[in-house]
Amino acid sequence: MKCLLIASESAEVLFYWTDPEFELNIQEQYGASQEEGEKPPAFEDSINTLFAPIIISCSTMVDRLGDSYTSFSTENNHTYVLHQFEECLYIAVNGDREEGEEDLKRKIYVMKKMIEVLFGMVTLSSTLIRKELRPQDTEQRTNLWKYLQSLLETYSRLREQDQSFLVEAVERLIHPTLCEQCIEFLERRLVQQINSSVERAGEEVLHAFILVHTKLLAFYSSRNASTLTSSDLLALIVMVQNMYPSNIDLEDTAPEDVENTSAPDIFYTPEPSPTNRDSGTDRDSVNSGRHEESSHHVGSGTPVFQFLDPDIQMAEDSLRTLEAPPPDPSNPSRVFLEVTLKEGCYPMMPHSMYCLPLWPGITLVLLTKIPNSNLAMSVYVFLEAFAKLEKRLSEGLEGSAARGQTSIQDLRNKLDKFIRALGTSDIQTSQLQSVWTEFKSRAFTRGGPGFSRDLVPWCRTMKSQLCGIYRQCFITENTVGGGSPQRLSPSLQDRALTMVQEKLMDWKDFLLVKSKRNITMVSYLEEFPGLIHFIYVDRTTGQMIAPSLNITDRATSELGKGPLAHFIKGKVWGLVNTSRIYLQKGYSTVTLRDGDYFFCYFLWFENETGYKLEVKDLPILPDDSAPIGMLAWDYYRKLLRYYSKSHQGEVVKCYELLTVHLGVIPTEYILQHCSQLARKLWEPSRIPLL
Repeated sequence: MKCLLIASESAEVLFYWTDPEFELNIQEQYGASQEEGEKPPAFEDSINTLFAPIIISCSTMVDRLGDSYTSFSTENNHTYVLHQFEECLYIAVNGDREEGEEDLKRKIYVMKKMIEVLFGMVTLSSTLIRKELRPQDTEQRTNLWKYLQSLLETYSRLREQDQSFLVEAVERLIHPTLCEQCIEFLERRLVQQINSSVERAGEEVLHAFILVHTKLLAFYSSRNASTLTSSDLLALIVMVQNMYPSNIDLEDTAPEDVENTSAPDIFYTPEPSPTNRDSGTDRDSVNSGRHEESSHHVGSGTPVFQFLDPDIQMAEDSLRTLEAPPPDPSNPSRVFLEVTLKEGCYPMMPHSMYCLPLWPGITLVLLTKIPNSNLAMSVYVFLEAFAKLEKRLSEGLEGSAARGQTSIQDLRNKLDKFIRALGTSDIQTSQLQSVWTEFKSRAFTRGGPGFSRDLVPWCRTMKSQLCGIYRQCFITENTVGGGSPQRLSPSLQDRALTMVQEKLMDWKDFLLVKSKRNITMVSYLEEFPGLIHFIYVDRTTGQMIAPSLNITDRATSELGKGPLAHFIKGKVWGLVNTSRIYLQKGYSTVTLRDGDYFFCYFLWFENETGYKLEVKDLPILPDDSAPIGMLAWDYYRKLLRYYSKSHQGEVVKCYELLTVHLGVIPTEYILQHCSQLARKLWEPSRIPLL
């Protein structure tokens, strides 16, 4: 019983996702009210009818009280969590008690993050994002909603199964030698060859990385590329997994299951030949009947005589099942990622993402800079300037805005040049030109009102027009003028795919197994007796290390197979949720006993040499703050900035450690284990190459 809805203030549905149980409940609720013979209402109409009172009440409370509710529960134990982003209201619902308020809030923020990655700065204009999320064309709207629904389902699956998405940090495959070789290969051969090719259509590869399921084998960024944030990288991994999902059931097939599914030997005994005593008529009828029977066998695909080796048949079936869908080089994904340069930070800059499946479960991802990406930086600078001006005017600081005449005049000159430059292209700028002319006449003309509150709506209109220019350049499916989008040529992509396949051909089977058993607890038990599980996270780089915890119906982990393994997994997931609750309240250390187990959580800061810095009180977050993590909202980056204020000129790093011990181990030994384990995991030899 789960649902997520995005709606406008006028109760128009912009997107929805429901699980089968919620959908069935809605259909039964609204289908039963129809008279006999009447056609049941469309599901979207039923969703709208269900949520319209909630949406309208939220809008009314915001208008009259300036505030609204963030969550509530109903008599049938359904939990609703709501959050307003500009003019879009997000509502997440759970009716089976599998998700709490924090889980629903996290789902809302992750959905918002994925929409930002897909639509960029268009999300800053309520009018434009409503049009993007709800296209007028029904087929286009259906396809878009299905894609967003599949992204949400992929994220939910990863968070339920994968420790890296539980703690929201990237997990690397621990094999320093192979990692180093792959990084060197990406740098000196792959990226260099692509960027020097005439077939790249003006694009430049900035980042190249290889994923084995959700784990990172190698990552390379070109010298003039910005650092790819952990938030963006996690979002891209969700998109890659959505395109080429890991089929755990097939990969974890047990040997006994293979034996049980072997194809049986099939024999065919032909009918006896007709004798000479048969009449011609009988012979003709027999031959005719046999011909029809033979045709039937051929048409159904069953050979007349079949003797198959079960192992060969099983191998062929497996290859057909595991065959990855071919990439579509003509349609790279447009994604919008954060870029940090010397001039400053620019969020939601356009990139092209190419996902090339090497083998099932192993994917090469290329992120390229598109030729006109500098235009997006200019748009962001202007958007930020108008947002600051709008804020000052809304707060009644007209004098402050007027005193900033130098920066305002500079903005005027730059925007005039920007619009003139756009005029030489095919981009439609007439509306932007008209609004900007009106803005200047009001702000800079002597007889005009000048910098007053009257300019606030014009600031908003200017922002909307700038977002419209951004949409024309980067969101519209075809480039302006009707041409096809620029992209790496298919032959160049094929060569890149072949190069990496040749490099990893001898390693592919090892990598697939390694991704399931990256590191194991066996290597830690002798040194740390009583330790059951741990998760170590470097929040500065956004990377984590943890023993494998793969539990499926077919696979057996070190914790065994069955109730115990699932029980420990549930405890680990619960510990992470508990630690976040205390972290939100300002606690950096949590120790608690739960039955036969003892849990520990530590967050601490170090300098570049590994020296532990003194403990400082962490900020206490309000209840309605964004969920702690790195995917939807990078809490740890803000925490590092907060802590670094008292350590000027020093590189500050942040780490987390979560451990699960047997409860019979004395507390002093557990704390000693945690300290030794943190030092062991920090050693350079244990950390994979960046």
